[in-house]
Amino acid sequence: MWISLLLFAVALWLAAGFPVAFALSGGALLVAGIGVWAGAFDASYLGAIPSRLYGVMTNETLIAVPLFVFMGVLLERGKISEDLLLATGRLFGRMRGGLAVSVCAVGAVLAASTGIVGATVVTMGLISLPLMLRHKYRPDLACGVIAASGTLGQIIPPSIVLVILGDVMSNANQKARLAAGDFSPEAVSVGDLFFGALIPGLMLVALYIVYVLFVAWRNPSLAPPMPSGGRESLADTLRALAAPTLLIAAVLGSILWGVATPTEAAAVGAGGAAFLALCKRALTREMWMDAMQKTSRITCMVFVILIGAGIFSLVFRGFGGDELVSGALASLPGGAAGAFFAVMLLMFVLGFFLDFIEIVFVVVPIVAPILIQLGMDPVWLGVMIAINLQTSFLTPPFGFALFYLRGAAPAAVPTSAIYRGAAPVVVLHLLMLAALWFFPAAATWLPAQIYR
Repeated sequence: MWISLLLFAVALWLAAGFPVAFALSGGALLVAGIGVWAGAFDASYLGAIPSRLYGVMTNETLIAVPLFVFMGVLLERGKISEDLLLATGRLFGRMRGGLAVSVCAVGAVLAASTGIVGATVVTMGLISLPLMLRHKYRPDLACGVIAASGTLGQIIPPSIVLVILGDVMSNANQKARLAAGDFSPEAVSVGDLFFGALIPGLMLVALYIVYVLFVAWRNPSLAPPMPSGGRESLADTLRALAAPTLLIAAVLGSILWGVATPTEAAAVGAGGAAFLALCKRALTREMWMDAMQKTSRITCMVFVILIGAGIFSLVFRGFGGDELVSGALASLPGGAAGAFFAVMLLMFVLGFFLDFIEIVFVVVPIVAPILIQLGMDPVWLGVMIAINLQTSFLTPPFGFALFYLRGAAPAAVPTSAIYRGAAPVVVLHLLMLAALWFFPAAATWLPAQIYR
């Protein structure tokens, strides 16, 4: 059983620069071969690989991934996010910390309409950061706010992370219920996770804004106001808000009213984004081809990693690794709470080195069924994991939001300022996790009201 721990030597391959998907699948098959040679692994487990691959490729829920990515790319290229940033900045900039508040607000709107961290961080970095620096904002505060707001696309629906995590949590819940003897378990859907994450996502936005206003109140020189924009700015902001608000209403509203599943709503969003770009006369042939190519690259990356992770988890279970993990978590002091904190700490640490997709596909399928069996609500657990994974975008050395911002920031802004700005935001995320621990209804109340 302990030979299964050799699988985690894959981390050395990742550190050496091997592609994630091939490191996962290649490392798993290599260790499986060693196990067969040593008589510690039943080779018949490998016969399940084709059915797993077929299951991935025919999973209707995952069809939402390329559709939401396509929607986000079209909105980015259609300059909708740029118009929104400029108009909102002029409106709120006249108050202390107003530019930073506008970045938080726009980050929430873009999160609910695009859901792509890289596009949001780069767009806000190119537009808002020079504006904030020009008005004497301290670089680390400006960078921290932009990086944090850019990651909201991971927790505010519709989110690629929530789509992927929703599918994984659904399988984990089914496995846990069957192990407990419940042969007709209540399903956990992506829609459950969407609405479970909505209130915590908005709470996180409020937490960012409170932090900005507190810093501006304590030391006004760190976030000074800019000249007033007047009534014309309000009209500009309302016009800029109209397009993404309409799209958000179409996507989330179709799910809320039962008109469409999350996958079908993703198609609505992709079509709506194309229509908005067409209305703005930004939908050129070059833009369309670029959006399709970028969507294809991102989608292929996600599915290849998913296939590699499926092989990895299959071999891990073949060695009895899931029983090893289950026994280790059950033996921790503190019972279910101790096991939960250990898992969350593990994911937090892994977030320093691994991408959220790898953690979702490799770690969550192993630990989530165990935690659900210990009495954790699957929707609440999924939201907690999503916020924890959102933090991984902000933690060095491999925080992707930090890399995106480094590429978009002026050369005069040192990398150390970007890292310093992200540190308080990580603390805010930990406070959010603590709040959800003490008030789980923030994640479970809305899905219960909608689907009861």
